[in-house]
Amino acid sequence: MDTPYILTIDQSTSGTKALLTDRSGMIAGKEAMSHAQLYPQPGWVEHDPLEIYGNVLAVVRKVLDTTGISPRQLAALTLTNQRETAVVWDRDTGLPVYNAIVWQCRRTAAFCSELKARGAEPVIRGKTGLVLDPYFSAGKFRWILDRLESEGRQLPAGGLMAGTIDSWLLWKLTGGAVHATDVTNASRTSLFNIHTRAWDEQLVELFGVQRLELPEVKSCNGTYGYTADPALFSERIPITCVIGDSQAALFGQLCHKPGLAKATYGTGTSVLMNIGSAPAAESERGLVTAVAWELDGRIDYALEGIIHCTGDCMRWVRDQLGLFTDYAEAERQASALGDNGGVYVVPAFVGLGAPYWSPQARAAVLGLNRGSDRRHIIRAALESIAYQVRDTVELMASESGIWLEELQVDGGAAENRFLMQFQADLLHTQVRKPAVTELSAMGAAYVGGLAAGLWSSLEELGRLPQQPCIYVPQRDRDRTNRYYTGWKQAVAAVMSIEGSV
Repeated sequence: MDTPYILTIDQSTSGTKALLTDRSGMIAGKEAMSHAQLYPQPGWVEHDPLEIYGNVLAVVRKVLDTTGISPRQLAALTLTNQRETAVVWDRDTGLPVYNAIVWQCRRTAAFCSELKARGAEPVIRGKTGLVLDPYFSAGKFRWILDRLESEGRQLPAGGLMAGTIDSWLLWKLTGGAVHATDVTNASRTSLFNIHTRAWDEQLVELFGVQRLELPEVKSCNGTYGYTADPALFSERIPITCVIGDSQAALFGQLCHKPGLAKATYGTGTSVLMNIGSAPAAESERGLVTAVAWELDGRIDYALEGIIHCTGDCMRWVRDQLGLFTDYAEAERQASALGDNGGVYVVPAFVGLGAPYWSPQARAAVLGLNRGSDRRHIIRAALESIAYQVRDTVELMASESGIWLEELQVDGGAAENRFLMQFQADLLHTQVRKPAVTELSAMGAAYVGGLAAGLWSSLEELGRLPQQPCIYVPQRDRDRTNRYYTGWKQAVAAVMSIEGSV
């Protein structure tokens, strides 16, 4: 194969991308499609799994057509995906029995509260490294089973398959031949024991999902199977990597050693720090222990701070409030102000994540005065992203003893220069943005490319060309600390309202 390429499917919360990466680590082609965000009730979020798979087929065909690259030139296909989003489908028909329930969805809050009241959280945290929260998949699986029972629907003779989005896509891409997941996605379900590296029977029983067929759990690298959907292409291409999108971004940022960290700015934001080959002690304030990746049987762990709403807040300001038309305009409007005018947006549309873990908190705009205009709300929404990242970085520092000397960043909002500069100022820390911001896709391509022999080692990946943009702190430290104090007061106000409801 003269010019081998890695084809990566990056299936995120907001849409699906197909990217082609060559041996030099450059992206040779990219196509993307968005899918519908479904909100059947306040706090509920769903996706249509069939729409998502249709979009996968469409973007793959389009990227091959537009680049002129043949399927015969593909060394491998790799997959990275939104995590925690739950899908259940009928083995016989291959059809979902309900929409995918998205990680943001809070419909299982009451069920999680019930489990907490029964004293289940210490067991769950001890085995999974996760807090007991609607964010994770197990409660969503249980909700779908309860929904089927409430409707009087019989379970199919062939059984019900369950998994995160990666498992659904693997099943479809391989023509139903493979029901599998990787260790990073499995570890986000609240059913996977990160110490034994297996589905945990006690947890499966605790969540009441014994009737579901869970996927086989594999390392992130290796051959999962081969494409077998003629609607995609006729060639059988090996699938050599599956990895959750935040962990993929950590790998793509070359954070392969303990103490290195990244923030991926997407619909929400994940801040991950590599902590090496042993899981962390239980967090007192809501950090979770994540499986960073498993390569050839060797596992690395990470500390993670989960932020529910960052980029999604900007979409709300654009689409629901109509305060700007594109993100370049948002950057201009925010930069036109000398300060934030005391205005804060707390984007708790689906509750608050680390360090608050308040599923019932609701969003608010605070500090408005008669002189406030749309620019203040736009700026406050952008600043809310940086404040939440500082919340998480401070929490990591207090629990790990490490204050970051540098934060690696990626994701769509990393393109916003106002936000990145404000982030550096607020953290008093250098922020490094790679020239390529598709780091989830690049991480999956790197892992799968190593498995396919495109690259030989982590050291070779480190020598690939990079042209990062580096932001260094510029604003006065006292001034940015005052901004941050205002943010903490705004959050406290939202939390006090929650407590009074």
